Amino acid sequence: MKFSEAWLRQWVNPALDSDDLLFQMTMAGVEVDGTEPVAQGFSGVVVGEILSAEQHPDADKLRVCQVSAGAEAVQVVCGAPNARVGLKTAFAQVGAVLPGNFKIKKAKLRGVESFGMLCSAQELGLGEDADGIMELSHAVGADLAEIAGADLPLDDLTVDVDLTPNRGDCLSLKGLAREVGVLNNLEVTYPKITPVQAASDRGFPVTLEAKAQCPRYLGRVIEGVDLTQPSPGWLTERLRRCGLRSIDPVVDVTNYILIELGQPMHAFDLDRLDSGITVRMAQGGDTLTLLDGQEVALDPQTLVIADAKGPVAMAGVMGGKDSGVQGDSTNIFLECAFFAPIAIAGTARRYGLHTDASHRYERGVDFQLQRDAMDRATQILLDIVGGQPGPLVETVDEDSVPAQAEVSLREWKLNELLGITIDVAQVDQALQRLDFSVAQRQQTDQGVIWEVIAPSHRFDIAIEADLIEEVCRIYGYNNVPVTQPQVRLPLAQVALQHHSERQLRERIAGLGFQEVITYSFVDPKTEEVLGQALVPKALANPMSSEQSVMRTSLLPGLIDAAKRNSARQQDSGRLFEVGLVFRPKQTLEQDLTVGGVMWGKQKPEAWHSDNAGTDFYDVKGVVEELAQWAGLNLTYAVLDDSAMHPGQSAGVLLDGEQIGRVGRLHPQVENTLDVEELYVFELDALAILQRPKRGHGKVSRFPAVRRDIAVVVQQDISAQTVLEVLAQGMGKLCTNISLFDVYQGDGIDSEEKSLAIGLTLQSQENTLGEEEINAAAQTAIGLLEQHCGARLR
Repeated sequence: MKFSEAWLRQWVNPALDSDDLLFQMTMAGVEVDGTEPVAQGFSGVVVGEILSAEQHPDADKLRVCQVSAGAEAVQVVCGAPNARVGLKTAFAQVGAVLPGNFKIKKAKLRGVESFGMLCSAQELGLGEDADGIMELSHAVGADLAEIAGADLPLDDLTVDVDLTPNRGDCLSLKGLAREVGVLNNLEVTYPKITPVQAASDRGFPVTLEAKAQCPRYLGRVIEGVDLTQPSPGWLTERLRRCGLRSIDPVVDVTNYILIELGQPMHAFDLDRLDSGITVRMAQGGDTLTLLDGQEVALDPQTLVIADAKGPVAMAGVMGGKDSGVQGDSTNIFLECAFFAPIAIAGTARRYGLHTDASHRYERGVDFQLQRDAMDRATQILLDIVGGQPGPLVETVDEDSVPAQAEVSLREWKLNELLGITIDVAQVDQALQRLDFSVAQRQQTDQGVIWEVIAPSHRFDIAIEADLIEEVCRIYGYNNVPVTQPQVRLPLAQVALQHHSERQLRERIAGLGFQEVITYSFVDPKTEEVLGQALVPKALANPMSSEQSVMRTSLLPGLIDAAKRNSARQQDSGRLFEVGLVFRPKQTLEQDLTVGGVMWGKQKPEAWHSDNAGTDFYDVKGVVEELAQWAGLNLTYAVLDDSAMHPGQSAGVLLDGEQIGRVGRLHPQVENTLDVEELYVFELDALAILQRPKRGHGKVSRFPAVRRDIAVVVQQDISAQTVLEVLAQGMGKLCTNISLFDVYQGDGIDSEEKSLAIGLTLQSQENTLGEEEINAAAQTAIGLLEQHCGARLR
């Protein structure tokens, strides 16, 4: 909301300069978002009257005008489309200085002399209107700077405040002045509002069908208004300083009441209404053409103002075009209502609208304000456009009008939450200044208890903490001393059987990876390509179609991050993420997962390194490094995964159960996702975070012996199977088993392969002799013959 500082100071004027006042408001919760001067300095500009306006002989869009400033008329060339005989406008005489230190001199425009300049509001810094020169109604020759500053000084600021949703009571000059008065312990000079006496008996019937949504509705007929009368300067200038432009007297007055009192109002052309007003919910087939020309189909959750023909306004949001006040309207019906916040909340958003009225109704408008607002608006309108006011008709359902909240405030709780002791008299004074009524004040062993009744303009007061906040605001946040909390923090328990997520992240970062955090919401098309036969959970209200399902894998986000980096000249990279994935099974399970992606070269470019690219063994080495760090014995198996390359991928197993996948993406997947060669891993983080108890054996003082054997097995027998058979059957004498060669070719059947295996033998008790070594080798060969169908090569 924007407001004029000078206008605010007419209500309450603390002995503070602008900076201190705005800082005080911000610290009290009324945050000032910015300021701007309402006008720029100018001099030598007076009210001039156009005596004649003739076409320029050499320019179609220019006119040669004779302008009088109260003395001898002078010639001025003007290009404004509204320059006409009899118009009073802003006349910058020769020697005048306009904003930006622009000096007016005698000039020739297309061969015709011009002695001055006729100005628009924008050229004088008095507004944004640049469509034509200003149209004034003041005496010819009057100094425009004095006129513009007659009501409010020109050295004024337009202040923009950013209020939290709970402070709807400050969305008006009245609310802001009340707040400043409370903060400075000053009386507020409110405008005197007297009831307007009816001059005619004409009314217009109102029926409330949606009583819960609109418990109070006021209306008044004003006959015989003259809308050819312009809005007075004081009114348009105040609106301008609050960020609103002048439209016509009726709209200007309703906007004025909106800014001054915070009560939205609307005016109908009485002659365009049929029979009476009904406040109801929209019905099937209801449509409405709004004031902005947009035609909308109304849903049943929309509160409308209707006549016998149908909806004429969207309650609390915007009026209808067909029933609105026109230039030829002579009879109007003024509306002023209280709409429940819950009835208006979301309505404007559903239709893609946001208006000043909906902004206030959604946050709550004082439900006792409507009568004052109607009388205030009526009196101002009568002063401008005349007319005969009818009686004020109020239709109200008392059972549906909100009740003023009653909340208890305990002294001990106030002091406990604030950490200080506030004098009871200060609390009494703060409540009084905030317009809170104290229904009962009781002294107990634990201090005073106040039974407080919130004023009708405070919708945000519901619990004791709200009152404590109010007292603290008035007491002053800056007056609450800063104290360091003193607590005894117990030592954190460290799980010996598990590593922490932080340790996992640090370990992966130590392997040259950079951590990323990606969205948990992903594109369903990418999820379908990379998913594991899981149907992802769809979002009810997604941010976009590309983020409409919950991820079942970390790979979509990691691949997208790699793709973005590659598009920005990052030819090589390593990224990882530790996060939750969401797998719908019987319920939606959240699994902690760790994943990574690698692309480009193995090593940074240097004179001493080759240009070898990342391959399967690089990404598999990362997984093995994590397994070694965790103390886990991982194994690998053939992976049946459509997203992974069939020859360069593997399933990762722990104790025989698959906990992840590692390898290159399938080339078809890479083409579909428009990425280069990518190597990925994805593991169950809880499995990797395990920390098995480690044992330590004696170091043998006897020498180790290595014996190599070469066996031939079928192609479908994996090397991993061979190594597992030997590890389980060789016993403690065999301390290490390694595969150091695989051969396929001449001398070997095409359905077979040769595996060369190194056995390291060592005893804790003695030096091994030849017989023991040969026996161990034979045992190995026998195990492989029995379990793998192997033969010695």
